[in-house]
Amino acid sequence: MFYPMLEGLLSRTLHPMLEGLLSRTLHPKTRKGVLLISTCRNSHKFSSVIDMAMVSEKKMGSLLFPFQGLEKYLMSGVNKSHFHAFLPSFEDIKSAEAFFTPSKRHSIDYYSSAVRMDHAPIISEPEVCFIGRSNVGKSSLIKALFSLVPDIEVRVSKTPGHTKKMNFFMVKKAFTLVDMPGYGFKAPKDFEDMVEPYLKTRKNLRRTFLLIDGSVGVQKADRIALDMCEEFGIPYVIVFTKIDKAKQGELLRHILEMQNIIEDHTTGCFPQPFLVSSVQFSGIHLLRCFIAHVTGNLSLRLT
Repeated sequence: MFYPMLEGLLSRTLHPMLEGLLSRTLHPKTRKGVLLISTCRNSHKFSSVIDMAMVSEKKMGSLLFPFQGLEKYLMSGVNKSHFHAFLPSFEDIKSAEAFFTPSKRHSIDYYSSAVRMDHAPIISEPEVCFIGRSNVGKSSLIKALFSLVPDIEVRVSKTPGHTKKMNFFMVKKAFTLVDMPGYGFKAPKDFEDMVEPYLKTRKNLRRTFLLIDGSVGVQKADRIALDMCEEFGIPYVIVFTKIDKAKQGELLRHILEMQNIIEDHTTGCFPQPFLVSSVQFSGIHLLRCFIAHVTGNLSLRLT
């Protein structure tokens, strides 16, 4: 079922729409037939879907929907439906990108930090938060999501446990994104006192994104975090990071293990794990679209 939908998306919808977008909305300079698009300091070469205009259809498909490259390795008896529970159209993905693109009327920036809930800013807009083990690539992922925002302060460090506070990023009046301290190795001593009250009491929290290192799979600390989300009864999503560092067979094994956990041991987890690479920019556009959707800012044309 998935491949006909994806082929239709790419061959009948994706490229015609992209061509239309390029002809209607861009006035780029060209040099020897090469499209030149200006980018900000934080930008990845695929930060915008328009930046992917020059890649092949196959490459574009794998960047937008990373699971496409793994599906051929699945055994025929494996239920694939849960892996495609969220399949937006290209227009949805393009519309979502607007929420991650700053303008004079749409500011995006670091807002404040807090070490306790009584220090957290009072915000009425919908909120999403990102949690995960130290060194899971959380700050790198957030920086990739905001790669269209010039000079935004998302501190990325090679040292585990770099994030010691709850960092709030305000996306105008659309939503707030919260970077939580990492758990496990080198977690802040007051991690539980900081994170648990937030997850329990934050009334405007729409979704918690639980990040798991795709190159190592589900660890004991991840199961504890997952059980915590279940205990608090909050809606959450699994995101596999660093998928570029894992061999395909290894990554697929980790995904299937997680899928079994989701089906057998969870009630609040979204059925589809998301796959991302902040290095290759795989899955970033899809995750942007999901965030815009769950915060109530984007109604999907196709689900």
